[in-house]
Amino acid sequence: MTKPNIVFVLTDDLSINLLQYMPNVQAMEKEGASFANYYVTDSLCCPSRSSIFTGQFPHNTGVFTNAPPDGGYEVFNADGNPARTFAMALHQAGYRTAMLGKYLNGYEPKAAGPAPGWDEWDIAGHGYREFDYNLNENGRIVRYGSDPADYLTDVLAGIADRFIRQSTSGPFFIEISTFAPHAPYTPAPRDADKFPGLTAPRTPAYAARPDVDAPRWLKDIPPLEPNEIKTIDDQFRLRAQSVQAVDRMIGELRATLAELGLTDRTYIVFSSDNGFHMGEFSLRPGKMTPFDTDIQVPLVVVGPGIAKGEAMNDITENIDLCPTFTDLGGAQGPTRPDGRSLVPLLLGASDPSRRQSALIEHHRPNDFEMTDPDAPIPHSADPITYEALRTADALYVEYEDGEIGFYDLKTDPYELKNIAGTMVEADLEKYRTALAASRLCRGSEACLEAQRIDMGGSADGRVRVSSPATPKG
Repeated sequence: MTKPNIVFVLTDDLSINLLQYMPNVQAMEKEGASFANYYVTDSLCCPSRSSIFTGQFPHNTGVFTNAPPDGGYEVFNADGNPARTFAMALHQAGYRTAMLGKYLNGYEPKAAGPAPGWDEWDIAGHGYREFDYNLNENGRIVRYGSDPADYLTDVLAGIADRFIRQSTSGPFFIEISTFAPHAPYTPAPRDADKFPGLTAPRTPAYAARPDVDAPRWLKDIPPLEPNEIKTIDDQFRLRAQSVQAVDRMIGELRATLAELGLTDRTYIVFSSDNGFHMGEFSLRPGKMTPFDTDIQVPLVVVGPGIAKGEAMNDITENIDLCPTFTDLGGAQGPTRPDGRSLVPLLLGASDPSRRQSALIEHHRPNDFEMTDPDAPIPHSADPITYEALRTADALYVEYEDGEIGFYDLKTDPYELKNIAGTMVEADLEKYRTALAASRLCRGSEACLEAQRIDMGGSADGRVRVSSPATPKG
């Protein structure tokens, strides 16, 4: 069988609530498979991307933050991760590989060259403004300015189109890692007037105040002020505008594949490195929390053998992408992933042995560098170090100061009520045991075993409480 081509579009800080403004991604959902319970190992750029490249949890990549001593490009390299990526595996399996756009936090185009495993390398450092940036194009530094033609997402789209046309004999793998819609949320000039009057979604979590049992870091968040609400609405509109170029690129690349007769030989994967909150829990725009706004992101796949409109409810994580890519490419080693291939699910096979929980690991950075684009603004959420498990119907969190969070998503889908203090101790102990096993696991079999520990409560699946639950303030 001919090895398939793979096109992977990875966005930056894209939240699920932006998909409604992306018609080409919506078309992918109708024509392929989408994963409703897909989570990231940490809602922060560098640790999440490290997990995608290697298929490993942060406790195995060593990358927990965006900068040393426990994160960033430097730590990713120092811990030997470049030799264990899907790029290395696919390159060795005969794929022509391309990495475009954003790589890892701390990478500087003028100071570092291409990473191993990539045949084509077109990477920017600080491309968040979409204009006035340097691109390392296969070791040559190219400066882009402020003309509309220099808009970074469009430049990446053009490079991707050219790479595909040069690789028609296949197989090829291309990752297009956009900086959009990361702050400062710069749309293409042609999209700057779209969605007039658009406001951020007013879900039940929007502007919600913490209940009496909320974690201390969340209790410190003050109510949203009217000027902050306006700013959030303005920025949400900019984010919806900025994903237009990403969505247009997807449509154009799909048209190119069809023109070249490659549609039936190519898988297209769309996702994000983490989510983003904007006013939920009264938080100013940001990420890094254990809540679904930040850890749950889209994963949409189209390609040969995938049933149309398939909605997957299996719990999946970004550590599953690396083994999925190598499985599709028939690549053997050098990866040692903690995740599992999604190919059986994509091709219609059931997998009763899949995990029952997703592990999230977050280290609070000791100090964000002033140049770090992910440095949180005041009251945007800079939670203390925590580890969490997200199951099909619950979120369990352990904070480094000893606090515990438990949210019953069947009755509290917006994660507003921490009921850990009312739960039966035996049920909490099951979550402690499962989290302790997951935080130490290494390798797909050991991690699967840890993530399949039964955490069920009563026979009907309801969360058991030690006393009648009462509304909290």
